[in-house]
Amino acid sequence: MMATKDQIFHLSGPSGLTGINWKNADHVRKVVASLVQGAYVLEQDRQGKREGSQALAPPWWETFGFQLKRILVEKADSSIFGAIFEYKPPPSSCNHSADGPRFVVAFRGTLIEDESFVQDIKMDLQFFRNELHSSSRCETAMQAVENLVATAGDSRVWLAGHSLGSAIALLAGKNMAKKGSKLESFLFNPPYVSAPIESIKSQKLKQAIQVGICVATFVGALANRSVEELNPSADSFAALSRWVPRLFVNEVDYVSSGYISYFERQAGMQNMGARAIQRVVSQHTLGSLFLSENGTQAEPLHLIPSADLTINLNPPNEFVNAHAICEWWNPDLKLQSKVYKYDN
Repeated sequence: MMATKDQIFHLSGPSGLTGINWKNADHVRKVVASLVQGAYVLEQDRQGKREGSQALAPPWWETFGFQLKRILVEKADSSIFGAIFEYKPPPSSCNHSADGPRFVVAFRGTLIEDESFVQDIKMDLQFFRNELHSSSRCETAMQAVENLVATAGDSRVWLAGHSLGSAIALLAGKNMAKKGSKLESFLFNPPYVSAPIESIKSQKLKQAIQVGICVATFVGALANRSVEELNPSADSFAALSRWVPRLFVNEVDYVSSGYISYFERQAGMQNMGARAIQRVVSQHTLGSLFLSENGTQAEPLHLIPSADLTINLNPPNEFVNAHAICEWWNPDLKLQSKVYKYDN
């Protein structure tokens, strides 16, 4: 397999980060995104049989003082879908290690390479069918995170992922949050199952569609469940509200842009005083209600009560580039961030 430019750190990686300030959001975003790219290139090295000095992956983490602790392997095809990195900067480093992670667990997304493509697509389909949590890949990931937190504690373990990898990181993070461990999490272009209404230019039409979605979801939820079952105080969804993962999305990326409308709808209903409706709608999608009606696991695995949502306001015009992990260390980003907290 021939190496491409995006696999080679000195050609496509972030530049100018001679020292890492872990209190600088720009530094943190670029470094964590690079670790996720390292997980991609680990699998590409495996497929290309590049080892030792020929391997292209190590600079994606070694440049920032990380060491590879463990690779995470898919049982079905032996592909590498993630990695655990340990932060060990040299004593002479000017990096402020006390403010950073001790470990970062990074998950790659779908690769369009022969050896892993089929299994990756199966994972994508499982996500859209709301069944990703039952996959062996997800089970391996969640067990690895649980074991790491059990030995290292939760304060210095971070999660990160891109696209499908973000969905896996999200599930691992939700699993740990339900157990009381709120892990710092970075989800780049996380998939959200919805109609791509962010591409609609008319703000009035977009708002009308959002209201329609809220009403239809609320009515559907009432039809499927009793009022007592809809009480968020008894639901595990409300228990996740103190976990605030960081999401990185843009309007051109129709895979992840649904999160923009999702959190705008929640905030809008809170501002209108419609908290009872907001609490119900935030936990359901029309798709999950349809699956529930047909006897399938109903909990929408991609929904979360709270988030620190960062939107790239000047993304590339084409979806392929807007969805790429490399966009998140672009020096010309124009970002807008807002924290959404679930009111329970």
